[in-house]
Amino acid sequence: MTADPRKVALIMALRNQGVRDMRVLEAIEKVPRELFVEQPFLDQAYADQPLPIDCGQTISQPFIVGLMTDRLQLEERHKVLEIGTGSGYQTAILAQLCRRVFTIERYRTLSRQAEERFRALKLNNITQLVADGMKGWPQLAPFDRIIVTAAAAQEVPPALLEQLAIGGIMIIPLEERPGKQDLYRITRTAKGYDQEHLLPVRFVPLVEGLAREI
Repeated sequence: MTADPRKVALIMALRNQGVRDMRVLEAIEKVPRELFVEQPFLDQAYADQPLPIDCGQTISQPFIVGLMTDRLQLEERHKVLEIGTGSGYQTAILAQLCRRVFTIERYRTLSRQAEERFRALKLNNITQLVADGMKGWPQLAPFDRIIVTAAAAQEVPPALLEQLAIGGIMIIPLEERPGKQDLYRITRTAKGYDQEHLLPVRFVPLVEGLAREI
């Protein structure tokens, strides 16, 4: 089967932008992004840009998906918590790289759509929950890795910090003042938390509680 030239070009662009982990690039190459994109935007499935999905949310730019996944430093044995299932694209990438993904979404519609995509791709190591992502999933903590795909206001939700294992890594966007968001990598040590700035970003806000859907 001939490789899609759009996907090949995207993978090369991600490498040039700093996504260097070959396992991450292979996962991005393996997961069909067109399955996670809304019908009107199928021709843009491999453009390096975010696209709108249901419930006023977005599927993240492939570079951001690749970078966040790369900086998580995932290993096959890891148990990962994802806050914000969205389309399920980031979840599907994670599922290629670790033992188990636990993913939380506040929109039941999005969670149901993502479940159908995971089933189509035969991804059996994903467990979903419709809940308030800011509270995490304490019954299953601690997690080796946590990835948050919406911007928290000013500070990392305390519940997520508590649920990160010692030695664990969290990737999270923070909106420290209106209109300015930055991506951070947080590592939990025996003495506390080390925080590393990665780059400016733009995400939908991380909102408390379940979503009201019509």
